[in-house]
Amino acid sequence: MKTRTPPARCPEFYFAQLDTLVRVERSGDAVTIRATRDTFSVRRKEYFIHELAAEGFIDDGYQWFSLGDIHSARPIRWLVDFTWLGISPELTAAARRFMLRMLGAAAMLWVGLMTALFTGAIG
Repeated sequence: MKTRTPPARCPEFYFAQLDTLVRVERSGDAVTIRATRDTFSVRRKEYFIHELAAEGFIDDGYQWFSLGDIHSARPIRWLVDFTWLGISPELTAAARRFMLRMLGAAAMLWVGLMTALFTGAIG
């Protein structure tokens, strides 16, 4: 019997003061943090990594992590990348259907009003 492994959790955070979305991806021993904008200082990045470890989103060993330590056994990549914000195809299809219905209803209303105007029903 094949057992399915659950998909890896990728928690996402929003920092309203900085207008920045952050996604944390874990793969093996490595952690990749993707931010939509480069708004974090080095100190704030370290603090955020310590918070993630304290809250259990990443391994506890990262509580003493320092970005200045180039020989760290625990690799963390901090990327400015917004490609993970892609819109799902299901959402795009639903929006397209809604807009087509809305435009169709507007066109039918316009035709009805023009018909009423030219047949003298209005005015």
